Amino acid sequence: MDKSQYKDVYVFVEQREGVIQKVALELLGKARELADSLQEQVVAMLLGHGVAGQAQELIAYGADVVLCADAPELEEYNTEPYAQAITQIVRERKPSIVLIGATTIGRDLGPRLSARLETGLTADCTGLAISEERDLLMTRPAFGGNLMATIMCKQHRPQMSTVRPGVMRAKPREEGRDGKVENIEIRFDASKFKVRILKTVKEQKNRIDITEAKVLVSGGRGVGNAEGFEMLGKLAETIHAEVSSSRAMVDAGVMPHDRQVGQTGKTVRPDLYFALGISGAIQHLAGMEESEFIIAVNKDKYAPIFGVADLGIVGDVKKVVPLLTERLAAIRKEEK
Repeated sequence: MDKSQYKDVYVFVEQREGVIQKVALELLGKARELADSLQEQVVAMLLGHGVAGQAQELIAYGADVVLCADAPELEEYNTEPYAQAITQIVRERKPSIVLIGATTIGRDLGPRLSARLETGLTADCTGLAISEERDLLMTRPAFGGNLMATIMCKQHRPQMSTVRPGVMRAKPREEGRDGKVENIEIRFDASKFKVRILKTVKEQKNRIDITEAKVLVSGGRGVGNAEGFEMLGKLAETIHAEVSSSRAMVDAGVMPHDRQVGQTGKTVRPDLYFALGISGAIQHLAGMEESEFIIAVNKDKYAPIFGVADLGIVGDVKKVVPLLTERLAAIRKEEK
């Protein structure tokens, strides 16, 4: 393979119902860093139907070029049309790097693309950098999160990576930034469309996604049970926070998976993170250590969570949390 033919950093822009997903803006920010290191361009791949009006927003967040594939076949995400579209773009344009969000959509799309393009894919990356030889260094947790592996794709192009939402930081929006928008036409092979979306049923949720929350009250094994999480819920209600948990409580059936923080859950960056009864296994730390301020409560003064905490309290969460809730509620009442 003549790798010199491949250049630029491409980002798959995930949108749902015409709304650009936050992970796409995060990836554009990282792509900007990588492209600047290579002295190449950032190219955003915007697929959908009636989404062309979003192109300028992508330029404001770091894209130099937006490739807009607007077609009825791409209105809702469906594996085959999307895989055909991006495969066509990559084969014609020859990007050096392709970045995809590790969402439910990205995790479905990424492996299909890598198989069709006969290249590698490093999933769930937590770090991306450029080597002295201009290869992409893709770092991800390995062996259950007990070590970090840096993977390279030296023989094939493009170099492909999926990155979980919340891991990278979006660049500040730059109003009036110059960029180019290209409308491209996709040649679909409809004979391979074997799946049709008949109906979309949305689950009604009253809670905020934990990746969007500014304050998180997170419980681990030390909280114990559903009754313990009711106690956490009272604290969260007092300070207008969301409740999340470690994997142990999800495995125990106490909390749903969409509330899990960690390597096999979600990566969060709240302004304030309460780690209550959480020991701080590396798998959990991978999902929350970038929080702005971390307060930990644990009976074990040697718990690893204290290594990343800004403020640590050695004590029983079942005694500390009610006292903390009572005190904070009193302060709120005084403020009113």
